[in-house]
Amino acid sequence: MSDAIKHECGIALLRLKQPLSYYRRKYGTSFYGLNKMYLLMEKQHNRGQDGAGLANIKLDVQPGQRYISRMRSNSSRPIQDVFARVNERFKELEEHDPEKLDDPDFLKANYGFTGEVFLGHLRYGTFGKNSIESIHPFLRQNNWMTRNIVVAGNFNLTNVDELFGQLVDLGQHPKEKADTVTVMEKIGHFLDEENEKLFRIYKDQGYDNVQISHKIAATMDVANILRRSADKWDGGYAMAGLFGHGDAFVLRDPNGIRPAFWYEDEEVVVVASERPVIQTAFNVPEENVAELDPGHALIIRKDLRVSVEQIRTPLERRACSFERIYFSRGSDADIYRERKELGRLVVPRILEAVGHDLDKSVFSFIPNTAETSFYGMVKGLEDYLNQWKFDEIRKEGDSISDARLTELLAVRPRVEKIAIKDAKLRTFITQDDARDDMVTHVYDITYGTVKRGEDNLVVIDDSIVRGTTLRKSIIRMLDRLQPRRIVVVSSAPQIRYPDCYGIDMAKMGDFIAFQAAISRLKKQGKQDLIDQVYRMCKEQEQLPKEQVKNYVKEIYAPFTDDQISDEISLLLAPEDVKAEVKIIYQTVDSLHNACPDHIGDWYFTGDYPTPGGNKVVNRAFINYVEGRNERAY
Repeated sequence: MSDAIKHECGIALLRLKQPLSYYRRKYGTSFYGLNKMYLLMEKQHNRGQDGAGLANIKLDVQPGQRYISRMRSNSSRPIQDVFARVNERFKELEEHDPEKLDDPDFLKANYGFTGEVFLGHLRYGTFGKNSIESIHPFLRQNNWMTRNIVVAGNFNLTNVDELFGQLVDLGQHPKEKADTVTVMEKIGHFLDEENEKLFRIYKDQGYDNVQISHKIAATMDVANILRRSADKWDGGYAMAGLFGHGDAFVLRDPNGIRPAFWYEDEEVVVVASERPVIQTAFNVPEENVAELDPGHALIIRKDLRVSVEQIRTPLERRACSFERIYFSRGSDADIYRERKELGRLVVPRILEAVGHDLDKSVFSFIPNTAETSFYGMVKGLEDYLNQWKFDEIRKEGDSISDARLTELLAVRPRVEKIAIKDAKLRTFITQDDARDDMVTHVYDITYGTVKRGEDNLVVIDDSIVRGTTLRKSIIRMLDRLQPRRIVVVSSAPQIRYPDCYGIDMAKMGDFIAFQAAISRLKKQGKQDLIDQVYRMCKEQEQLPKEQVKNYVKEIYAPFTDDQISDEISLLLAPEDVKAEVKIIYQTVDSLHNACPDHIGDWYFTGDYPTPGGNKVVNRAFINYVEGRNERAY
């Protein structure tokens, strides 16, 4: 994606099922859990580079011993910083008493992060705040072991105001109106109620307080706590939590918007946001890694009972398609195949854009993340040419000469490595014009690959959100090769609406597709439609989210997709560029064909999976019209 956007988050949960001495004997290290957590987090670093956090719980420790450890970092390399700080204390032990490193019982009794249950988190700060207080996991502490909770998640809730009000109605005084705080306090409230209920039951049965603590830990109804906590959550989430006594859970939203995968064997139970991460860390085939069903929770009890339980009624599956287009690592077998298919399916539109003239068309990709869809595009071009060759050979029949046959068989797409990213921009120059000029030169281009004034230059991108980088640097850079026409291909459809489930795409005015629609409306003298949509959105402001409609769709209704694309081409073509510039997009139907199990497409279609989405998009439009440069949720 040439436009940098912050997105998603990553979670990793690990429960060791054997005594720590088992891993020391089998794998030769007392730090098996820590090492695996580092792998699980490092292999998901694509999901969050603003911050990282790690928590650990020790099981069955004596009173007076610390049993919860947590480390968080918002440094420039947060994963490395977290694990470096965790390992510092062990390095000191290695210098003074190295034999103790081979004694997992000693380590558990005396050092943090040597317990059996781990929770890790990688964060992108979608709200722009990156203080250490904003970094997951969050910790709610209590002297009662069973009332402690550690929470981390990949989520965004659209109805924080409503949930905040519910907490106030319960008599609480939350310290902040944020979905992270709201989630923590919501779970914490019902965790407290569960403890109090069980305490009264066992007290009436004659147990003393110490016995009651053990009974609560053994019989706590985790699923019921989650059902009561998540009942009114509107949004996308993969929520993970650890209770102080050792129970753990991961809960997924009813539409399956945010991803979660898990694996269990005789040694571990592990959960991660991406499947290949588990495959790599534990060397297991993809068929052994299960996807957590929407609306369900994986619950891992302290006594190692593992179950998947329905927490909320599953709704229509609307798994995020951006996971497939861009966010997740392409090493997943299905994602790799889908990204290639996205490139292949956009080929008919590419052929139209170059007038089917492949002799004078050069194909490449920008940025590197678009490489997989590029392979699919090339495959589609090859299929087209093979059919063309077949038809030509059949047309000439037996009279075809060897020279002509050789000529036909030699025809293939002209594929080149056009742009090579040399280095990140490092400059003290901060003025916009000077900086834009510097960014233009971040990429080296391969001269001599394009015939000046004759060739079309076609480059594929994952998606085009704002178009800022295209306009300010990439199109100018490509123009240095002096092609006749520059065709920029998005393997994703036009992004028209804000996301409110964890991707940092919250402002209508940022989207180049929205800018294009507004531009065409104004050119055609239809300002009254903009005003009408604004009024309809304002009239819904105080309605419950369940009654709100997405009226912003009316902004796009007068135009075809191609008309919007043509206007985008005009908006993104710098005045000083000599080549004709054309921007083309994937269709929504082709997206669904390529990714049939991930049809979450609200940022393309405006069809939000939860009622809160319609409220967010209308608020985003109101903010745009009123000139407020702020988020809509």
